[in-house]
Formats: sequence, C-alpha cells, structure tokens
Amino acid sequence: MAQETVTLKIKRGAGTGESTWEEFSVPLSPNANVISCLMEIRKNPVTKGGQSTTPVSWDSCCLEEVCGACTMVINGRARQACSTMINGPHGIAKSGETITIEPMTKFPRVRDLVVDRSKMFDALKRVKAWIQIDGSHELGAGPRVSPKDQEIMYPLSRCMTCGCCVESCPNYNDHSPFIGPFAISLVRMYNMHPSGKMHAGERLDSIMSEGGIADCGKAQNCVKVCPKAIPLTESIAVMGRETLKRALFGWLLK
Repeated sequence: MAQETVTLKIKRGAGTGESTWEEFSVPLSPNANVISCLMEIRKNPVTKGGQSTTPVSWDSCCLEEVCGACTMVINGRARQACSTMINGPHGIAKSGETITIEPMTKFPRVRDLVVDRSKMFDALKRVKAWIQIDGSHELGAGPRVSPKDQEIMYPLSRCMTCGCCVESCPNYNDHSPFIGPFAISLVRMYNMHPSGKMHAGERLDSIMSEGGIADCGKAQNCVKVCPKAIPLTESIAVMGRETLKRALFGWLLK
C-alpha cells in the first residue's frame, strides 16, 4: 500500500523581501500535527517538484499549546501549529489534500513563518499586565480571592499572548494604534486581583488613551479564534463600563 501523504504549501521569505510559495509532500503519520510535518520537511528540505531548498523556519517551544509561540495562519485561520492536527476526528486534511501555511500578517516577518511579536509585549507594558510587589522579601500568604472571582479570573489567565486574536482583528494593523483585545482582557483580570487593584486606575487610564478600548470595532473575530476560549468580548464590554465610570466619576478619586 502506498504511503499516504499531504501537501504543505508554505509562504516563504525573509523580512520585507519578496514572498515565494513552496510545496512539500509530507508522509501522513498517525497523530500528526503541523509541527511534526514541518519537522519532516526539516529532515529532508526538498520541494514536491524535487528541488533542494533551505529548511523552513518557524517558532515553537512547549508543543502543548501553552507558550503561544507557534501561531501561524493555517488554511486561512490563525491557529497554534502544535495543536492543529492533520488527521483524526479533528484533522484539517485527508490524504492527498493541500494545507496552506502562512506567517501572521499583523507583525513584521523575520523569516518564513517566524514573526516579531514585540508589539504585543509592548502593549503588556503599557497596561501594566503584572502584579507589583513591595520588594522580594518574604511577604507571607497572599490575599484571598473569592471563588466567584476565581471563576472569572481563571479563564482570563489562560492568555498566552499567542497573537490569534489580533491576527483576526480588523482594527489591529499598521495603520491603527489599537492595542488589541488580549491587553484589554488582561486589564480586567489584574484589576480584579486584590493586589492589582492598587493600580487599577492606571490600567484603566492606559486603555482610555489613544489605541485603547475606544478603537475596538466590535467585530468579535477575536473570541472565535482564541485557542483558549477566553471570553474576550465579555472583557471588552466590562472594561467599557469601567472606563465610562472612570471618565464620569474619576475626578472624585483625585
């Protein structure tokens, strides 16, 4: 019996240079995912037409949908390559079919499928997406969080800054300063934390300025593609109310 294969059609290039498409025939093994197929190409970088080429470059780290590094556009949708299965009940292709793989379009391309997501991490700095502590000495047990708040905060904490939400967002691009739904959702989470509340006002101010929550177009694409099913649109609605209250009554706190 002939070996079953799939074809990977990959968009390649470096920096702002011209892009080219290359096709590779990859053996279809049980439980194959996109990363394992890229690894097969790395072993033998020969195109479907028999031409030798360079190994494909891509980012990955954990291989278990935790780090967010391996986001790429697969068959037109932003996905995690490590959790995108080729075959099986949730597979995206059958033997003989073609899978199209491209780098994310909302970030500068480094090489092939590798992009520079620094813009996302700059947004985390802007909204202070962390809990500040008073030094590194022993502080004892942390503040207690109610089960009700835990139920809200835990789904929000699953964000891995993968970029799927901003890749699908029509308002996140080179012509807009919009910081993206992930940052707004994290403001909600950190402002709910007992220690994070100390800087809640600063975080709200950060998303009330240019590129903040007012720049969201409510397309709701983000919540559809989030690999962690984070309620991003719910967070945007909640933060919309909080920023409105701060705009109306914030002067009372000064």
